[in-house]
This record gives sequence, structure tokens and C-alpha cells, in this order.
Amino acid sequence: MLTCASRKWLVVFLALVWGAASGDTPSGAQGVSTPYGAVSLPFELHKIPGVPVYYVVGLSGVPGADNEGHTSNAGFVVTDEGVVVFDALGTPALGYRLLQRIREVTDQPIERVVISHYHADHVYGLQAFKDHAGNPPVWAQRLAAGYAEGSRATQGEDAERRLQQRREALFPWVDETTRIVAPDETFADHAEFSLGGVSFELTHLGPAHAPGDSILLVKDYGVLFSGDVIYKGRVPFLDSPETDVERWLQGLDYLVKLDPQPDYIIPGHGSASRDMAKAIAATRGYLDFVRAAMRRAVQEFVPFDEAYESTDWSAYRDLPAFEASNRGNAYRIYLEMEAESF
Repeated sequence: MLTCASRKWLVVFLALVWGAASGDTPSGAQGVSTPYGAVSLPFELHKIPGVPVYYVVGLSGVPGADNEGHTSNAGFVVTDEGVVVFDALGTPALGYRLLQRIREVTDQPIERVVISHYHADHVYGLQAFKDHAGNPPVWAQRLAAGYAEGSRATQGEDAERRLQQRREALFPWVDETTRIVAPDETFADHAEFSLGGVSFELTHLGPAHAPGDSILLVKDYGVLFSGDVIYKGRVPFLDSPETDVERWLQGLDYLVKLDPQPDYIIPGHGSASRDMAKAIAATRGYLDFVRAAMRRAVQEFVPFDEAYESTDWSAYRDLPAFEASNRGNAYRIYLEMEAESF
């Protein structure tokens, strides 16, 4: 049986052989080196005009070798006293690339890393910050505290099972050395702090996509990091026993009523937006559509398979993650509607 190290060398060797034969260098055999493997994908850093707020945008789709696990967004705010990071991306290598980008902008210390929710595509990069950024404290909503122990009751995702799955799907970027970093500080419903004269506000909107779903408002700059409460350009993930669509919709209502409205919204997936209503329209539209279709099927006693096949999914069929997520999403909502009907 090959050891982890042997598998890594084999992957690199085969990549180099393939590249020499084809004239191209495949993913993983080139790019920027990190202590956790090379990142070959473009890793463009975006900046909000006029303010020291930066972010990276993941590729739409399901984490896999083709995207090296880079499917979610993350960002950071530079102040005179340090840096606040929001989310850490889906592999230690990507977390390290984010840290490299931060160091291209500032040498200020990383004062804290705020996590929107504990799902793999947002937290595996924490390892790089713990190992290479001075061990900054990780902040998250208190329902995230049990994730490191693999409790489905805390986040709706079996942490150890997910890690094993990602060690297969994202090898060599996720391997036997990849570990889950637990939060150091937690909050309940609301928390405020300031750093370098900049005010930050954390608000818990979960349970929604996940129980710990939280947003970060950078009040002085009018920038909102929404986490996965808002998706853009990708089918949202609902296929979890801990997803609460009703509460999710309430969270979207909360965002619409923010006064003043943020000037920029950086979602958990997809591009930034300057229009709050437009930013949440795709997510709300999908949630409403799936609920309405599955509710109608339950009310008319239509079996799920028949209901799913007869539903017109054309508005969403071409979106990334449709094939991977949509049927599971619909079935989860169908079961919820059945339970409500009793």
C-alpha cells in the first residue's frame, strides 16, 4: 500500500510525464509553491474601490481536482493595527495562497480570522494561518464549536467523513496531514469589535445553509461579507438535515432591511455586487422555487421521483453544481414538506 508521501511523489511524477508527452503542464505540476502543495490556478486578488478591503473569488462548482478545491470566496480588511480575515478557503494550500496575497498588500499582523460557517470549503485553509501567520484567533458562531469533533448536530456535515472524502477528491491538496482547526472564540447572536479605528459587526443568521451561518459587516466601509447566506452563479446547497430554509429566507429578509444598505456585498460563492436586492435574488428565487414545487407535489400526493422529473428545472439546469446538488436539495425539501403535512 502506498504511503501518503509515496502517493504525492507518484502524482508529481505522473504529472511531469504527462506534461512532457503532451507539451502541457497539468494542474498541480506548476504554479505557486506552498508548504501544502502547489496551487496552479489563477488566484486573482480583487479590491473594493477606495477602501482597504480585498477578496478572492472561487470557481463555481463542486470541489474537485479540476478546481483544486477553490470554490468559495474569502477576503480581508487591512487596518492600522492589523488584518481581519473572513473565511479561509477549502484547502491548506489555498489558505496559504490567501496569506501570500495578504503579505503582498501589508505586513500588518493577522489579528483574527472570522469564519462564516464550518463547512470544508471555508475552513480547511485555517491550518495555514495557524501554522504560518502567528496563530491568530479563529472566531465563529458558537454552534460551530463542535465541528472539530465531527458532530452532525453542530453543522449538518459529518466533519471526519467529509475530511476523508476530500482526501480522495482533493489529493494531494488535502491529505493525511490536513487537520480541522476549531474556533478559539465564539459568539451567540451578535458581536462587535474595532481594530485600527475600523468597526466590525458580526450577526448570526443561522440556522440557514448551516447552523452557524454568520455575516460580517465592515461598517466604516459599507462592505458586507455574507458567507453562504448568499450564493451567486451556483446552485445553493440544501441537502443537509441541519439546513433551515425558512430561517434562511428570514436571514435574507434581514439583509434587505439593513439600514444603511452596504455599498458592496461579497457572497460566499460568486462575484461581488453593489445591489443587495440583486445579490440575494438568485438565492431567494431558487429557495422559493424548490419549496413551491415540492410543496405542490406533496399536497397532490405525487411521489418524489415523478415530481422531480416533471418539474421544469430549466432556469437552473445550466448552473454549476446543478447535477451534484439539485436532486438532493429537492429530496430534502420534499421530506420536509411531507413532515409538515402530518
